[in-house]
Amino acid sequence: MRRYARALTRDDPDADDVVQDAILRAIERRKSFKPEFSRRRWLLAIVHNVFISGKRREAAETRRNDRFAETLERNPDLEQEQRVRLSRIASAYASLPEHHRAVLHLTAVEGLTYQEVADVLDIPVGTVMSRLSRAREALKQREQGPSPLRIVGGENG
Repeated sequence: MRRYARALTRDDPDADDVVQDAILRAIERRKSFKPEFSRRRWLLAIVHNVFISGKRREAAETRRNDRFAETLERNPDLEQEQRVRLSRIASAYASLPEHHRAVLHLTAVEGLTYQEVADVLDIPVGTVMSRLSRAREALKQREQGPSPLRIVGGENG
């Protein structure tokens, strides 16, 4: 299973993730296995399906992120500098791991308290605070990164 996953992903850690997901799926669906067929082929088919599903998820995520950024760019009420800044923020937000985006969105956009977020996501309040802190730090690092947004004119020169 790992050898096939490695051939598909071309990356050891990604292959390990695919195999782990495939084993979990095989255990969950063990009743669908028919003894008259090859167990090896059944498991390899699951590895293949897990890999393909992951690629589809990644492609869908990329499309959603692109559409999100495009809506900011098309807003006629924004000045060009604001559009650029919002586009960078949207890109930085989209690059966050899903669990960080969820916590950041629920607190910053939906206005939920830490306890409410913990209840919604079924995680401890400390985890909410930790994820929120990491999400904010990641956005801050992205803003101050190797090519931070610099507005020509005004205060920055």
